Amino acid sequence: MSAETRDSVLDAAALRRLERTALIDTGLLAVDLSPRDDRLAAALREAEVLFTGWGCPPLTPAVLAAMPRLRAVVHAAGSVKGHLTQAAWDRGITVSTAARANALPVAEYTLAAILFANKRVLAGADAYRRTRDRVRLLDQFPAVGNYRRTIGVVGASAVGRRVIELLRPFDLTVLVQDPYLDPAGAAALGATLVGLDDLVRRSDVVSIHAPELPETRGLFDAARIALMRDGATLVNTARGSLVDTGALTAELVSGRLHAVLDITAPDILPAGSPLYDLPNVLLTPHMAGSLGGELRRLADTAIDELERYAQGLPFAYPVHAAALAHSA
Repeated sequence: MSAETRDSVLDAAALRRLERTALIDTGLLAVDLSPRDDRLAAALREAEVLFTGWGCPPLTPAVLAAMPRLRAVVHAAGSVKGHLTQAAWDRGITVSTAARANALPVAEYTLAAILFANKRVLAGADAYRRTRDRVRLLDQFPAVGNYRRTIGVVGASAVGRRVIELLRPFDLTVLVQDPYLDPAGAAALGATLVGLDDLVRRSDVVSIHAPELPETRGLFDAARIALMRDGATLVNTARGSLVDTGALTAELVSGRLHAVLDITAPDILPAGSPLYDLPNVLLTPHMAGSLGGELRRLADTAIDELERYAQGLPFAYPVHAAALAHSA
């Protein structure tokens, strides 16, 4: 992992747990898996498990050849697509990820975004800021609120499933679209399975939780965004490439739609983008995932997995190569 990742994810308590669980030099960090440092190269030759995080380089055939004893990878972050190569899968290395732990704060952010969107909190705050006086709420916001609203969840991923779970206590209708989910599975989650265009047309808030795949890039193009009902809100905490930024910007500038965007394409919008200043847009700097104290959850989850491995138990959160074809 990168030095920044180590310093932010692994606090003193986490390092002590690692030392109790494995034969490890916690002062030795591999930011390059083809090191010139003899001490690090020797450690990699002996390594049975890689404890990885953000910034891990790819496990290429050459890298793997230098780690003949490697049997497992425990990832203290989300997706493993950035560093797990086909060569690693071909070698039969077992893999675990803390993706489910990282899904929790994203789902919490999404819940807040949905409830605030239907309550028109941004618009109300903007009206109050401008008038500096009493806001005639019933005149300006006659149809706001979360009672009997319809929420569309695109993707029954770990985040999408947690969002649906968090929405259960509220008087909401929840729709879900996922090509790998059947009606019974959706009902068990507490949602109704519908087609994507139907979901977009019917929802007051559309929240995207699908993975970035060739077939999902541009999923929300101009035509699909145009299907959203007037006044609806698009929430994106997934990947910017799933949404046509230009088409969405045009709709937001017109005032027809609202948006909560934690991720965009490009990742950092041009300084002149109107999305920074529109009152109907909440734009955040990719902060829905684990930050601050939430990073402790990633470390704890990954170390739990390492402890299971040390005890000869299977991982609680394994990653299988076949599943990566339709997951993040």
